[in-house]
Amino acid sequence: MSKKKNISQFRNIGIMAHIDAGKTTVTERILYYTGKSYKIGEVHDGEAVMDWMQDEQDRGITITSAVTTCEWKKSLIQIIDTPGHVDFTVEVERALRVLDGAIGVFCAVGGVEPQSETVWRQADRYSVPRMAFINKMDRTGADFFSAVDSIKEKLNANPVMLQLPMGSEDSFAGAIDLIKMKQIIWDEETKGAEYSEEAIASEFEEMAAEYREKLLESISEVNDEIMEKYLSEEDISSSEMITAIREATISRKIVPVFCGSALKNKGIQPLLDGIEAFLPSPLDVPPIMGIHPETNEELEFLPKKEGPLAALIFKVSMIEGRKLSFARIYSGKMETGSDVFNPILNKKEKLSRILQMHANKRERLKVATAGDIIGVVGLKNSGTGDTLCSQDYPVFLEKMEYEDPVISIAIEPKTHADQEKLDDVLGKFTIEDPTLKVKKDEETGQTILSGMGELHLEIIISRMLKEFKTNVNVGNPQVVYREVLDAKTKGSAVFERDISGKTHYGNVSISLAPINRGKGITFGSKVKDDQAPEHYIAAVEKGIRESLDGGFLKGYPLVDIAIVLEKVSIDDRSSELAFAVCASMACKDALEKASLSLLEPIMEVEIFVPDAYMGDAISDLNARGGKVESINPKMGIQIVKAVVPLAKMFGYSTALRSASQGRGTFTMQFSRFDQV
Repeated sequence: MSKKKNISQFRNIGIMAHIDAGKTTVTERILYYTGKSYKIGEVHDGEAVMDWMQDEQDRGITITSAVTTCEWKKSLIQIIDTPGHVDFTVEVERALRVLDGAIGVFCAVGGVEPQSETVWRQADRYSVPRMAFINKMDRTGADFFSAVDSIKEKLNANPVMLQLPMGSEDSFAGAIDLIKMKQIIWDEETKGAEYSEEAIASEFEEMAAEYREKLLESISEVNDEIMEKYLSEEDISSSEMITAIREATISRKIVPVFCGSALKNKGIQPLLDGIEAFLPSPLDVPPIMGIHPETNEELEFLPKKEGPLAALIFKVSMIEGRKLSFARIYSGKMETGSDVFNPILNKKEKLSRILQMHANKRERLKVATAGDIIGVVGLKNSGTGDTLCSQDYPVFLEKMEYEDPVISIAIEPKTHADQEKLDDVLGKFTIEDPTLKVKKDEETGQTILSGMGELHLEIIISRMLKEFKTNVNVGNPQVVYREVLDAKTKGSAVFERDISGKTHYGNVSISLAPINRGKGITFGSKVKDDQAPEHYIAAVEKGIRESLDGGFLKGYPLVDIAIVLEKVSIDDRSSELAFAVCASMACKDALEKASLSLLEPIMEVEIFVPDAYMGDAISDLNARGGKVESINPKMGIQIVKAVVPLAKMFGYSTALRSASQGRGTFTMQFSRFDQV
C-alpha cells in the first residue's frame, strides 16, 4: 500500500444487490483492475477472492460481508462486498451502518428484484448516498432502460443515466459516456484492462444527443447554477457537470447510473472513476453522533486524526479459532499495542494487532486513523455494535437493531467428542452472528438453533462440519411461533416463604391486556412512589417479562402485551427476590384465566417462473395456503408475489424445481406474524 492518503481521498463503499445480480463479480473485477489480484476469480469456478469461505465457494453465493482495500487513481477505496440472500441481511445491515456510500448492482434482465429492494431500504434508513450499476448487459433479455425504470418505480429513487449501452445481449459492445460524449470500447485480449475512448459511432449519435439533453435537464432540476445556464442555453462544461452530479449524489437527490457486463470485463473502470468522482469521502457526510455514557449529552465526532477516538465494531469473525473484530474509525486513531476503552462493558481492551483487510488476507498496520475500516486482533470481550473510545472521552455510538429469528432446528452431537466441541463451536458462531440464537431444551436435552431461514441454518450446520469437524444429528426445522392474549386478564399472588432462615414476603396484583401487533411488551404501574421502592417495581417488571418469555400455551414467547402493576402490599419481610417470584406467580395466575392464541410467521414470497409452468406453480402455492397478491408478466417469465405461512414453505425449492423443470426461482423474506 502506498503512503497514507488524505482523508478526502478515502471512499468507504459497499456493493449491494439481489442474489445473483453479480456483486461479487463486480468486486473481483475492481480488484483485478486496481492491481489487487493478479488473476480474475470467478464465482462460478469457486475462485472469487471475496468469497473465501468454503460454503461460499461451493454454493456460488456470498454469505459474509468481506472487507477489502484497493487504490484507484488518487483514491483509497475500502469496499465491503455484502450478501444478497435474504437470510443474511444482518450482514448488509452491519455494513451499511459504517459506510459512506454504496453501489447498487442490478441485473439488466431482472431489474429491481425483491432483495435489492430490501437492501435499498436499509441504505435509505442509514441515509447512504448511492450509484447504480446495471450489470449483465450481455445476457439474453437485457434491457437497460427497463432496469432504470424499475429503479425509479420500485425504489422511489431518481436514477440519472451517465452512460448508455452500445447494443445489448450478444451485440453489447461498450458504453457511451454522456458527460464526455465519447464511446468506450474494452479490449478483449487484455481482459478489459485496456480500453479506448473514441468518437461516438454514427448509429448511436442521435440517441446520445437525446440522452445528453435529458442528463442536463436532470442535473438542472437539482442545481440552481446549472438550471440558469441550461435555461439561457449557455455551454455547460464537463467539470461543472461533474461537480453538480457529485453534490446531488451526496445529498441523495440523484442516483448516477452506469452500465456494463462484469463477467465480460466491460464497464468497471468508468464505475471506479464514478466512485472517485461522485461518492463521498468521510468529510462529505455528516459527522457521527454519540451519547456520553454518564451525562447523556449528545457528542459530535469530526473525521480528524487528532480528535478523540470513536470507533464502531460492526462485525466479529472467528477465523481459524481466533477472534477478529472489524471496526470503522470515525475519529482519532488506534495504535498497535495501545489500550482502548469499551464504555458498554466499562472495560479496557488491548489492540494486539491492527490489520488492513483484503478479503481473508491481511497486512499489519502500526497506526490506523479516522476513515479507516480495519481488522483488530486482541479484543477479548467486545462484540458487534460495541463502541471503542478513549477512557478520558467516553461515548456510546448508536447500537444496531436485529430482527428476531423465525425458524428453528434441534441438533444433538453424534459422539462424546462432538459433545465436548459443540458448546465451544456454537459460542463462536453466536459471537459472529447476532441473528443466530441458541438455547437448550430442558425436557429433551437437545440444543435448539434459531435463525433467519433454512439456508442460514443449513450453512451453520455445514460450517460446523467443514471448519470445526463437529458432527451433529439435525431434527426437522420448526417454526418459531408467538403467543398473544385475546382479551384483558387479571392475576394476583402472595409469596411468603423461608429461604436460608429468612422469611421473604410479597403481594402483587397485575393486569395484562393485548396491544397492537408489533408493539412488543409495555410496562406501567399504578403504584405510587411512596407505596413501594423503585427497585421492587423493577423486580416485578423483570419477573413478569421473564415469565412471558417462557410462554404459556406451547412455550413460545408471549408478545404485544401491556402489563399494568395494579397493587402491591409490602412489610418488613419484603425483598426484591420475593417480588420477582410473586410477580411471576401473578402472571401465571392471569394467563391461566386468559384466552390465548398462536401467531405464526408469514413470509413474502416472490416467484419467477416461465409462462408454461405458471399453472403448476400457482396450484402448488394454493395447496400451501398461500395468497397470491399479484402476477406480472415480463419477457416470457411470470413474477408471482404471494404471502405464505412459513410452516408450509419447507422444501419449497425442490417442489418449485420439479414443477418448472428446474427453471423456476424464488425469494422469500419475513413479512409479519399472523393468527394461525
